[in-house]
Amino acid sequence: MKRILALLLLTTAAVHAEILAGIAKVDITDRTVPVNDPCFAKALVLKSGETTAVLVTVDAVAIGGIGRIGNGFLANVRQELGDLADEVIINASHCHGIVRNDLQQLVVQAVKDAAKNLVPVKVSAGVGSESRISENRRMFLKDGTQIDMRRAYSMPRDEDVLSTGPIDPQIGLLRLDRADGTPLAVVYQFACHPIMNPPSKGNSADYPGFASKVIEEATGAMAFFVQGCGGDINPVHYKEVSRPADAEPLGSMLGASVLAAMRRFEPQNDATLKISREVLQLPRAADFEKRIASIETEQKALVAALRPTNINFKTFLPMLMQHKLFPDMPSHYAQGYLDNAKPLQQLDADNKALVEAYLGNLAIMEKLTRLNANLALLKRHLSETQAANSPTLDAEVCGLRVGAFKLVTFPGEVTVQVGLNIKKAAQDANAHVSGYTNGYIWYTATEQQRRNTGYAQEDCDVIVAPEWQKLFEAKAQEVLRQLAR
Repeated sequence: MKRILALLLLTTAAVHAEILAGIAKVDITDRTVPVNDPCFAKALVLKSGETTAVLVTVDAVAIGGIGRIGNGFLANVRQELGDLADEVIINASHCHGIVRNDLQQLVVQAVKDAAKNLVPVKVSAGVGSESRISENRRMFLKDGTQIDMRRAYSMPRDEDVLSTGPIDPQIGLLRLDRADGTPLAVVYQFACHPIMNPPSKGNSADYPGFASKVIEEATGAMAFFVQGCGGDINPVHYKEVSRPADAEPLGSMLGASVLAAMRRFEPQNDATLKISREVLQLPRAADFEKRIASIETEQKALVAALRPTNINFKTFLPMLMQHKLFPDMPSHYAQGYLDNAKPLQQLDADNKALVEAYLGNLAIMEKLTRLNANLALLKRHLSETQAANSPTLDAEVCGLRVGAFKLVTFPGEVTVQVGLNIKKAAQDANAHVSGYTNGYIWYTATEQQRRNTGYAQEDCDVIVAPEWQKLFEAKAQEVLRQLAR
């Protein structure tokens, strides 16, 4: 049986002398909860000849699957828009903001408003770079495993870490100017989880909201943030606890980098508008039971490795400090050791063993916490996969070209190496890859990450088999080739 069923549902292409564009935005912030900064849905309608494309960006965690946006949202929006557009692409920023319950009606109205105000535009595309605000959250350990950094569990011991994964600093850029040269819209694509602001800070669009504010205040254009392949990319210093988490400085830096890159742009003589959508059939994960059994075996071994001690945290902490600060004579003044050293030296040896045992138990506790969190993910997705009763699942792969700007999209939380692979194969600086679009199928990690025996969210919070990567990368390259023609 073929693993992939790529049904070409719609491919439209137009190469004309002029593109028309319209924009609209609506506040989608749920204000029944505390609010730090607003969340928006923004609509960009593009028309050239008989082709009409719609790009919607939403400050929300996902298009279905998790959060308030239901799984029927995309289909309902398409139905309500009817013949207004040939195709609709909806990208979630993946911020963890809470949206209004009437989001569907708000998005549909925004698209209709944008379609009523089409104006001729000049198109320019290019790239920028921002390497200061993101970090790969997966760490390669010296034992060959990988773990990730989350606020749900602790970091590994420093001495166990060998290296970290890559980031993608590239900013994909599309600028649309009115006929008089004033900016109408800026589309900027970047790969990083927008999760710097914790839930306790209130509803927030996180760093993309602040980046868009910088761009809009400087240019007068509407700024559209498109999330890239940020599945394993965190905001820099995401785990820092020495100062309050704050997404605004990160967004300000990203916004400034967008503006700096756009200053080099000149309108390009390319008014191509293309949009396509295909359904890619992917194999579901079939290794849940094996991975669950492996974690449970490791849990039992860790519990068995816990060592009995005569101390609790109250006595452990001062004892640890004494032995670290004064390793030669931790228990008494020097005078005591000079008068009768043997009893104190024995006490020191006994206490040092207790401290080491307690430290070992703490390390085991931290490992168990991580394993418990990821075991719960595997068990949940095993149950969901059994209920689905199908060896495959459908994923939309969309393509959009506006002038030289090209974008291929996917509904999973795509990890960064997949995007880097596709862009390298395309050999086109204006080719970009985005997850979190037109649906949600959880994390889609690389094959290497999926086979990780260290267990991390990106390889446990999954529903697709490791083979998904080759299938998507091949399809994405095909879509980009079609867009380039």
